[in-house]
Amino acid sequence: MPTITGGSTILITGGTGSFGHKFIPMTLEKYNPKKIIVFSRDEMKQWEMAKLYQGDDRLRFFIGDVRDRERMYRALDGVDYVVHAAATKIVPTAEYNPFECIKTNINGAMNLIDACIDKGVKGVVALSTDKASSPINLYGATKLASDKVFVAGNSYAGGHETKFSVVRYGNVMGSRGSVIPFFMSIRDKGVLPITDPRMTRFMISLEQGVDLVWHAFEDMVGGEIYVKKIPSMKMTDLARVIAPEAKQEVVGIRPGEKLHEQMIGAEDSYFTYEYPEHFKILPSINNWGASVERIKDGKKVPEGFVYSSDNNTEWMTDEELKAWIDRHNNEIGKI
Repeated sequence: MPTITGGSTILITGGTGSFGHKFIPMTLEKYNPKKIIVFSRDEMKQWEMAKLYQGDDRLRFFIGDVRDRERMYRALDGVDYVVHAAATKIVPTAEYNPFECIKTNINGAMNLIDACIDKGVKGVVALSTDKASSPINLYGATKLASDKVFVAGNSYAGGHETKFSVVRYGNVMGSRGSVIPFFMSIRDKGVLPITDPRMTRFMISLEQGVDLVWHAFEDMVGGEIYVKKIPSMKMTDLARVIAPEAKQEVVGIRPGEKLHEQMIGAEDSYFTYEYPEHFKILPSINNWGASVERIKDGKKVPEGFVYSSDNNTEWMTDEELKAWIDRHNNEIGKI
């Protein structure tokens, strides 16, 4: 199984996003890799990130798009490991621009898989989302297709050594465009919009997301989907903690939005195993779901098991959320 070591060269697609801003410093400190290549299409974001790492010759910045197959091949010269974080991910944007979303999230995944196999990359971990489980919007549907493509990439690779796996998690706390910075930006107005008072969401920190990617590289045989065990929170509770004096105005569920998020569906339960800190959905193809090498010490979940934000056994308390906001106040919504 592929494992990051000191001296490895890592490429992260979409590396100037929220995940990249946390993954890069944590990985530099933990592994001291030979090189991290940031591959993304926004030159301004790359310029701003490069200023943060002036004098650190372990960082490289490549302008490129996962849609561009030729550029992808060039960027992967000498790369050992890839973290795939590039995506079109804003739900309304994807609904209004479906062809563009498909080009990035599905075609881009296919380009990356081909390039990684041909360039001899050892391991690839793709970032996914709870919206890929039983999707009801285009973004979720493209990420489900992307997940399937990465899982199948292990068969598609034939005799090549490249291994592909996926990590799936929920709402990333404090990231740009997420609910916490949104509520904080408008709390002084005295009114916070709540789409439905019953709504729940999974909550994961960027640090937990990075840890899950590291674990995937250390554990993967190929084809696994890793799902972190994380707490849920009601949106009404979240709003109350951020703005206790504000009125909560119910505005109705938006197109493509779920009342509760789901990371493991009932149909996945036949191939899902539980571990102390995560679940692992094994591939149904090639009888890999019965692979002892992949199962390791996992415990099979019951048939029909569903992991959703409303049936979670772990809930974030008001005190835990307040403490998290206090610790991360300077970076909420900025990375």
